[in-house]
Amino acid sequence: MPAFVGAALAGEPLTVFGDGEQTRSLCHVSDTVAGLLALAAADTTGPVNVGNPDECSVRTLAERIIALVGSDSTIRHGPPVTDDPHRRCPDISRANALLGWRPTVELDDGLQDTIQWFAAHRESALVPT
Repeated sequence: MPAFVGAALAGEPLTVFGDGEQTRSLCHVSDTVAGLLALAAADTTGPVNVGNPDECSVRTLAERIIALVGSDSTIRHGPPVTDDPHRRCPDISRANALLGWRPTVELDDGLQDTIQWFAAHRESALVPT
């Protein structure tokens, strides 16, 4: 997401590797922290996934970021990345059952928060453009 947001803010093309149909699931930091705190307070053992089970294609994420930024950026495709999983989606059923936890921040709201943060810190050396 940093590369997509930085490129959209700069009005540069966003590079999607492969066909862009590979999926990702993004979890807002506030949801991740809430899930981890719930897990830390719980009396449970074994793995518990904290994440967002809602998937979105990489191409759709790039399109959403361009739209939310209001950018004239385009999408260009690069060669597929070796070993890039086609699907990334956590099973959060244990987190829901054991902790009563599910993410609550909607994708566009989380993307907007991320865009606002990057826009405010764009001059930082840590923010790609």
